[in-house]
Amino acid sequence: FEEALCLIEKGVPFIVATIVHTGGSTPQKAGAKLLIRQDGSRVGNLGGGCIEGEIWSLATQILHNQNGPLYRRYDLKEEYSSGDGLVCGGTMHFFLEPVKSPGYFKSCATEIMRAYHGGPSVVIATVVNSPDEKLGLGAKILIKNDAIVQGSFGNSELDREIINAGKSISVHGGNLYYRRTDGIEIFIECISSYPILVLMGGGYVNRAVYKVAETLGFRIYVIDDRPEFANREQFSGAEILVVSDYREGLDKIPVDSNTYIVVATRGHRYDDMALAAAVRTQACYVGLLGSKRKTLEIYKYLLKEKVPPERLREVRAPIGLNIGATSPEEIAVSIMAEIIMTRKGGNGMPMKMKQDAFLLGHNK
Repeated sequence: FEEALCLIEKGVPFIVATIVHTGGSTPQKAGAKLLIRQDGSRVGNLGGGCIEGEIWSLATQILHNQNGPLYRRYDLKEEYSSGDGLVCGGTMHFFLEPVKSPGYFKSCATEIMRAYHGGPSVVIATVVNSPDEKLGLGAKILIKNDAIVQGSFGNSELDREIINAGKSISVHGGNLYYRRTDGIEIFIECISSYPILVLMGGGYVNRAVYKVAETLGFRIYVIDDRPEFANREQFSGAEILVVSDYREGLDKIPVDSNTYIVVATRGHRYDDMALAAAVRTQACYVGLLGSKRKTLEIYKYLLKEKVPPERLREVRAPIGLNIGATSPEEIAVSIMAEIIMTRKGGNGMPMKMKQDAFLLGHNK
């Protein structure tokens, strides 16, 4: 989107190709984008291989012939696998959008960039396939705070329907492929700022968590009541370092529903204070490092402090996935794996296929 805005300013034509839906095993998933410039150069990727080459070829033809938007479905079988070893077997649906209305696209891209950099999240809904000639391909609406702020599909009922569909992804981001019974297909994507990770405690484990989270694009905030533990030497890339009592530290951080809090202080009574403050926020994830015994003792204290039991049930304690971690670095991987699972909707189970499936394929 940054490159799109630059090209619009220069008056240079381009196409944005988006994967809007996938089925089965594919090299990339819905939401991935590729920007193709007039000279054939590109930004982004759609998974590589022959299929990306095919989309690039179509895009250059559209730019050369000044054609309109295009919707394509591909089955990843032999014709797209023999040369590159891309034996996926799934299906991929693409939408190729030449930017012919720079003003409209520019306003959408500008809102998207604001969202990426900490502004309110935005939902963009785009018609990618339609048997109704009145509803042209590429028609868009932009939604903020559950209300349309730009565009219309020319049908108030359809507009409301898409707003409601967009609510399901409007908190944490992501996308949704929406197919109506009348054949209209709409790709809905939510763009939100990078997630916030709050590390309550600057000890060994949270220093290791910081190193992993930094590579994943989290905006990181650190709270510790000791300046020698909340400093740039330990957390050079943290957005904010807060030296404060744990009961008050979260007041200095913009905690919202896209926030993940890891409580790993230096002792039981500090964990009490930190967790009591954390569970009273909107954070979608709160995790506590420690044993089951310690967790139960802290829960007893928090119940006495009138923390609702249903909120305590949401706390991840003991924190992390069970991978047999023992060192701070291993525990950090366990914690961040659980946070990714929470964000992306995974179940934490191994992805290894069943032996029966392997034997079936071998017999064939």
